[in-house]
Amino acid sequence: MGNAQKGGPQARRAAMLCQNKRFWLYLDHRWRAKHHLTPDQYPNGTHQLAGATRWLRKACGIQSRAELDHNDDARAMLERIVADYQRWERQERMNDRVAGGERE
Repeated sequence: MGNAQKGGPQARRAAMLCQNKRFWLYLDHRWRAKHHLTPDQYPNGTHQLAGATRWLRKACGIQSRAELDHNDDARAMLERIVADYQRWERQERMNDRVAGGERE
């Protein structure tokens, strides 16, 4: 059997996050803000499952999501990412209520 680390709850949490289309949209917004791009230059829908997974692994400094259950620094970064994403979602919901409808 080898030395491969098994993923646990944090790896599953990261997998679900990377499968979330709203998280993809968050990454698109984040990328535009970081690089001063317009939606025309970097449209919504650019990030998808593979890109979100690569981004998360790079941000957490890991090769595999399974490491999240065995690396305290990576797990702390995942917590920060989730908190930032949740903050963005709350702001988006508030903006939608103020605008009176759904936005994408």
